[in-house]
Amino acid sequence: MNHLALILHAHLPFVRHPEHEHFLEEDWLFEAITETYIPLLQMMQRLVNDNVPFKLTMSLTPTLCAMLRDELLRERYVRHLDLLIDLAARERKRNCNQPELAELSEFYLELFSASRRFFVDEWKCDLLAAFRQLLSVGALEIIGCAATHGLLPLIQQQSPRAARAQVLIGHDAHVDLFGSEPSGFWLPECAYAPGVDMILQEANVRWFVLDAHGLLFGNPQPQRAIYAPCYTPPGPAAFARDRDSSRQVWSAEEGYPGDPAYREFYRDVGFDLPLEHLGPVARGIRKFSGVKYHRITGGKSEKQLYDRAEAEKAADAHAAHFLEQRRTQFRQLTTVDVDPIVVAPFDAELFGHWWFEGPRFLELFIRRAAFDQKDFRLTTPGEYLATHPTQQTIEPAASSWGDKGHLEVWIDKNNSWIYPHLHVAGERMTKLANTHETDASERDNRVLKQLARELLLAQSSDWAFLMRTGTAREYATKRTIDHLTRFNKLHDQLVGGQLDEKFLADCEWRDNLFPNLNWRYYI
Repeated sequence: MNHLALILHAHLPFVRHPEHEHFLEEDWLFEAITETYIPLLQMMQRLVNDNVPFKLTMSLTPTLCAMLRDELLRERYVRHLDLLIDLAARERKRNCNQPELAELSEFYLELFSASRRFFVDEWKCDLLAAFRQLLSVGALEIIGCAATHGLLPLIQQQSPRAARAQVLIGHDAHVDLFGSEPSGFWLPECAYAPGVDMILQEANVRWFVLDAHGLLFGNPQPQRAIYAPCYTPPGPAAFARDRDSSRQVWSAEEGYPGDPAYREFYRDVGFDLPLEHLGPVARGIRKFSGVKYHRITGGKSEKQLYDRAEAEKAADAHAAHFLEQRRTQFRQLTTVDVDPIVVAPFDAELFGHWWFEGPRFLELFIRRAAFDQKDFRLTTPGEYLATHPTQQTIEPAASSWGDKGHLEVWIDKNNSWIYPHLHVAGERMTKLANTHETDASERDNRVLKQLARELLLAQSSDWAFLMRTGTAREYATKRTIDHLTRFNKLHDQLVGGQLDEKFLADCEWRDNLFPNLNWRYYI
């Protein structure tokens, strides 16, 4: 039997600013909830309710989960939805004499209202409870990730204990949230280097995902290419990303999301309408609102109006095409002497946020695949390993799913300045943990936990990525500096025996994730 594993990597960096009434970058979370997480949850619930047999794997990173369970951010998200509902209602009134725009305004009003009902009324502002329900019925496998999405090969090279802490604190956060150990683990940016597998083994991880070349250039070469997992010498199994199926979905140039029938992400009323009309949604600055009236067609100013029926027809056609492509792919794999598995991992935010019709595409594909299982069946890597426990052992090659396949995206002229500072902080954290291993007072324990939080947050791979792309370079730079500054100040106070309680309490109030953090992992 042939197997296909779809994996969605749901991740956002920890952005929470209680010191400000409103904060622009918190919109990253709010947009992702409305456009990706709620639509995906609704999609999976429909499949379960319709008794469609399916298997899906998702990573919900510890930073994302910390934000989804945070009371302040939940309250702010509901306020955000109320402002969107108000904007859509005013848009419906403004467009009442233009039938096509009026219909789209009505669509957005209902979309935002339905999101509010789902979030507030159905799930009492707790989306993690909705994910847990899907976990409990066996349709969804939720896997772990490093604490703050730190780039493990780089951290390990600089400070092995800091890499270990990223994995083990991430593991513990998963257990706290979902009540069991994660069988699988998402390596941030799919970044691997020899030695990472030993940390995963310590965390009792059974499998993880690599980019294709991480397996293909392993030693010895894998006998079944990327169509079977390989065990690493310490134990955990590595599954390889299938580039063909991935590229068809995510590539804006050659993949489905670039179809001219689909909604245009970048054309938004937040940039088209007068600021005074946008009102409290904009708060005086140009930003995405989520109300988008145009399709991908044409140049920037020649976009046609979005036609939902045409977009849905395109999603239907692409789901059928993707199914046929997978059938063809599996027919070509008949030379593989065991049941092959194709692993297709994606950023979850592709579905709905970047590609508005993505959840519909995914649902239609899953329904078609479930209806006709003669060519392949949907599975999870964990389920595949349980039924195919005998596999080759190799040492995978250092790799990532970044541009050019290694770490260039996260080490270049725009971001490499951060690593000497992170190296020093990692070494300082290890030294402090060893010093206080047996005699930490209650106050010392608080400081050590907060030191670990600040270090972990500074290590997030997102900041280096945003510095490289330039999309939020100032914010990413400030966040890195702020966390390192707070770390160094707390370090000096602890070493000098002159703790500023007010400063510590302020740090705990700002960066409040991982309440059960174990700083002794740095020993």
